[in-house]
Amino acid sequence: MTDLEAALRRAVRGEVGFDATSRALTTMDASNYRRVPLGVVAPRDADDVAAALAVCREHGVPVVARGGGTSIAGQATGTGVVLDFTRHMNRLVSLDAEARTAVVQPGLVLDRLQDAAAPHGLRFGPDPSTHGRCTLGGMIGNNSCGSHSVAWGTTADSVRELTVLTARGRRLRLGQEWSGAPDGLRELVDGGLARLRTGFPDLPRRISGYALDALLPERGADVARSFCGSEGTLGVVTEATVRLVEAPRARALAVLGYADEAGAAEAAAGLLPYGPLTVEGMAADLVPSTRGLPRGGAWLFVETGGDSEAEARARAEAIVRAADVLDARVVTDPAGQRTLWRVREDASGTATRMPDGAEAWPGWEDCAVPPARLGAYLRDFRALLTSHGLRGTPYGHFGDGCIHVRIDFDLLTDAGIARFRRFSEELADLVVAHGGSLSGEHGDGQARAELLPRMYGEETVALFERAKAVWDPDDLLNPGMLVRPEPLDANLRFSVLPREPVDVAFGYPADGGDFSAAVRRCVGVAKCRTASAAGADVMCPSFRATGEEEHSTRGRARLLHEMLAGELVTDGWRSTEVRDALDLCLSCKGCRSDCPVEVDMATYKAEFLHHHYAGRRRPAAHYAMGRLPVWLRWAARVRVAPVVNALASVAPLAAVAKRLGGIAGERELPRLAREPFTRWWRGRPAVPAGSGDLVVLWPDTFTEHLSPSVGRAAVRVLETAGLRVALPPTLRGRGPVGDGRSKSPAELLATRRGRVCCGLTYVSTGQLDQARAVLRRTLDLMAPVLETSAPVVVLEPSCAAALRTDLPELLHDDPRAARLAARVLTFAEALERHAPHWTPPAVDRPVTGQTHCHQHAVLGDAPDRRLREAAGLTGELTGGCCGLAGNFGFEKGHYEVSAACAEDQLLPAVRQAPPGSVVLADGFSCRTQLEQLAGVRGRHLAEVLAEGLDGDGGAGGRA
Repeated sequence: MTDLEAALRRAVRGEVGFDATSRALTTMDASNYRRVPLGVVAPRDADDVAAALAVCREHGVPVVARGGGTSIAGQATGTGVVLDFTRHMNRLVSLDAEARTAVVQPGLVLDRLQDAAAPHGLRFGPDPSTHGRCTLGGMIGNNSCGSHSVAWGTTADSVRELTVLTARGRRLRLGQEWSGAPDGLRELVDGGLARLRTGFPDLPRRISGYALDALLPERGADVARSFCGSEGTLGVVTEATVRLVEAPRARALAVLGYADEAGAAEAAAGLLPYGPLTVEGMAADLVPSTRGLPRGGAWLFVETGGDSEAEARARAEAIVRAADVLDARVVTDPAGQRTLWRVREDASGTATRMPDGAEAWPGWEDCAVPPARLGAYLRDFRALLTSHGLRGTPYGHFGDGCIHVRIDFDLLTDAGIARFRRFSEELADLVVAHGGSLSGEHGDGQARAELLPRMYGEETVALFERAKAVWDPDDLLNPGMLVRPEPLDANLRFSVLPREPVDVAFGYPADGGDFSAAVRRCVGVAKCRTASAAGADVMCPSFRATGEEEHSTRGRARLLHEMLAGELVTDGWRSTEVRDALDLCLSCKGCRSDCPVEVDMATYKAEFLHHHYAGRRRPAAHYAMGRLPVWLRWAARVRVAPVVNALASVAPLAAVAKRLGGIAGERELPRLAREPFTRWWRGRPAVPAGSGDLVVLWPDTFTEHLSPSVGRAAVRVLETAGLRVALPPTLRGRGPVGDGRSKSPAELLATRRGRVCCGLTYVSTGQLDQARAVLRRTLDLMAPVLETSAPVVVLEPSCAAALRTDLPELLHDDPRAARLAARVLTFAEALERHAPHWTPPAVDRPVTGQTHCHQHAVLGDAPDRRLREAAGLTGELTGGCCGLAGNFGFEKGHYEVSAACAEDQLLPAVRQAPPGSVVLADGFSCRTQLEQLAGVRGRHLAEVLAEGLDGDGGAGGRA
């Protein structure tokens, strides 16, 4: 323990972390930069902040205040001590609805303030797209804005008073009329009045530099406003009093289509006199699908408000009439508006990949020009990109003249970095030529501070340096930001990564087979840190259960980044820090779909476990549950299911079995089926062959040995729909078959069991050699099926997802893998595609439950929703993850997190469902979790429809 760490532990009551994990989690924000801190302190209150500052001052160590870590210019990273306000100083202190103010701590997430203000008809005006995870302290530090700034301004416009600690320990309460100003600040302003009155561009989104002009006497000498946007370089905010605005009772969204981006940009300023709440713009090259959008190559999203839906719509329609557009659409339905706004909010992540998959990066994320000049600026900007051979997809706050863009900089080679610098210098000059600001929202940080003399001139920048010296004479707070900056091409986070691809098992086709490129996908926008899932979203259940960065998708990606770098995390694939962070990853695959850049932590976890345990003894759960298909096939072959079930019902024996198998003691062991599904299939009476399409029904491990009723129900429904059902071929011998090549021991083991298997349990526990062997055996067995056109119907969503994604990514060298993956259909997809004229039975019941996380992330559930609707099964299933997640919830030490995940959405939805609701749960894990935690029987959709054929209407499994 260093002297600094020991002194901090003595001085503060909050957590002090100087371990590799704590430091690794804060090396980066959402920028291109990386700086390694000495340690992290999570202060409990203002006294803790003062104590930490005193210790750091004594040791000459810099301090960086950090909120959600979503800054895009590098200002939330540092080499000294990082103050993490999200853990403890995250409260809403008070809310005065009559005065329309709130008192907040710096670590409060914006959405929590909005939730508290909403019942009073109020809201905080600024709303960045990161509103679900950004903090008020970070918003004050960066003077954040968001899409509604044309109506409600920036964060500085909403700040009334700030309680601040200076680096030398002074507690100041900042406000207007010089309230709280440190000694020397007024004298500095009095001596530079002429420059302050003439040296600052007049535009709504001027964020760059210090807002010293807010201290002019004609502007009320507003010290609090001047402090906003100082990026933690002047003082540390411990409390803020902010203004709330009245939220419109109803909103309408006018989506205006234009031929191109420049046309949309030129039109934006002309819409401002109509008093819109937002004027946002984006072009077609950033939109994954134009479905639901009016015709055009670019769009303006213009939101209006009113006391009623009719009033809001009338204002939106007035804007449509006034605008010269190709096409337009007005949306008043809140769900429809949310769908469209999500496209815009996810842009900060989706823009990090070009249409061809090339990487794109921040750095020039938010320049702003006067709105009337936006069209001309964008044309010049596009020309500059072309001259440097670069590409980008501009979007953003067109009504404020503020443009976001990610650019496909090469930040990995010396030549690419040199071009990055040349482009940055030329773009800064272009912005200034248009009367703009280098930063229009996210601050200067390291990305732009070096270029501030081009915008302000040397004399004004010198004034900034003098202001910094008044507030922080020892340069303790976030040094290298805003004044005396580090070069914009230093500390790039990619410089520490290996230049050659590391040897991996998965193919990573979207990243050119490069695991480092896959890890680089995480740019830090931190959607995984959102405290509550939005709609059907799944990501990230472990973070919502623990609230710890280490257990978020971003946190795990940061640790993998540091593992590859080898500076902080030094043990490579053997790292215990990475292992522990991945331990609570449920492999729900939610990040694969919900993360804007499609980080796939389930695959990264499997890859890591494969290498981590190579040649080593694994946890008992990996043998007990990772090889579950082997044990269940053995039990079925020797017909011991009744004996196993009887023994499992004896508590002492079950306890011993769970302890030996690494299974949580709180869990009940699932009961084995007396008759496996395929045995029932072979013994059932002959059924006349139908005339419909042939479908091959996949006998997954869970349907085969644990829930054969699902398989029997599916057969009945599929055959009733006129389809011909077959099962995959099986191998009765024990010898190897297939391509004739020599087999590894793992493959020879796999050939001794002639059943198809998706390899899911091996993949989820990182036993990738066994998974590949099992999957090659499966491809051998499925060869006759692949010679036909028959689809493969998989009832268990996890198995279907494994066949769709893990199979071709693990066996990327075998063309049969992609062919089989393309054949996989869910139960609902099979009925929709191959029995389109069949009408399901009228069940006519409300439903509750949860869309399986793998179905949400990989398979999609639109056919399921249409099938439920056709059967009269009304209501929406919730999102999230059940928390059992295959082996995860059964493993020792995971029970509490597993139960917390279920309580996030699934169990409340079941409890609140209308009487008589059918509880749908297509996954075996989901059904098991419901039974063990809520005493509720969940059923597969096939079971509900099969019972409907009998006129039962789904009598069982009611909530």
